[in-house]
Amino acid sequence: MPIPLRLPFLFLLGVVLASGAHAQAWPSKPVRMIVPFAPGGTTDITARLMAPRMQQALGQPVIVENRTGAGGTIATEFVAKSAPDGYTLLMAGGGPTFIAPLAPKARYDSLRDLAPISNVNTNPQVLLVHPSVPAKNVRELIAYAKANPGKLNYGTAGKISLIHLSAEVFNHMAGVNIVTVHYKGGAPATAAAVAGEVQVTFANPSDAIPQIKSGKLRALAVTGSARLAQTPDLPTITSSGLPGFVADTFNGVMAPAGTNPEIIARLSRIVQEICREPAIRERMAELGTAVVGDTPEQFRAYLEAQIAFWSKSLRAMGFKLEAI
Repeated sequence: MPIPLRLPFLFLLGVVLASGAHAQAWPSKPVRMIVPFAPGGTTDITARLMAPRMQQALGQPVIVENRTGAGGTIATEFVAKSAPDGYTLLMAGGGPTFIAPLAPKARYDSLRDLAPISNVNTNPQVLLVHPSVPAKNVRELIAYAKANPGKLNYGTAGKISLIHLSAEVFNHMAGVNIVTVHYKGGAPATAAAVAGEVQVTFANPSDAIPQIKSGKLRALAVTGSARLAQTPDLPTITSSGLPGFVADTFNGVMAPAGTNPEIIARLSRIVQEICREPAIRERMAELGTAVVGDTPEQFRAYLEAQIAFWSKSLRAMGFKLEAI
């Protein structure tokens, strides 16, 4: 009789050893880093900064792949439903990670279907207008929008993107109705503002700062709780007539839920080490982002707090997320 009693233990031991062996053998082929937005934006730049350093640490190619559309939800859902084998990663962004899953018929849940690895950076957005708009500050923009209904459009990074929701919250708090026009990422939305296709947009600093310096777009304020180091003269929207308006975003590495914990831990250590590199910190500062580089547990806590914040904010303003 003792032999049958030992079988379950031996079976479990085999599973554990096989799991450990799998983690040790990983990676044995290229790893994909999926970016939810178009090339040229902060999320894409962040992924392309991290990929070669991750490749060096892993000893396998790390290939950046852009999958645009639906405000970043197409790529995020793709990764959420990919095999949890460590070969498909996501460079996550704000909207598709902590806003889109709040939709009534959302096809994924960020906290259930994705495994946090490490948050790379966070940043505010910059409120920009085309030079044809006479407003020089937030109060003047609100006054102009109220006096000229139907004349202003927002460019967004896609439906349910953070830029989209920032625009909707701005409309609600300011009592204006600037119409949203959706693009396939923040960089295309900024380009549309430069071309005059839209007159207003929120943009990541990496997209905004070159256009501000060239005079092609005028910056009115930033969406963070504090001024941005790269644009110290720009006030916050909170201090410019809309108290409480704060909309920061992030870029962080995630994997499909169920990925081997040893793989998650190894990737997190690698990302944290990269985030400590002076050259990376300097480049991130140029992009207008604050480097994070945290643990999976800290990253999950950040996501939980952001999801709770946006859920409460959207309910308070009565905004209904469309089914995605």
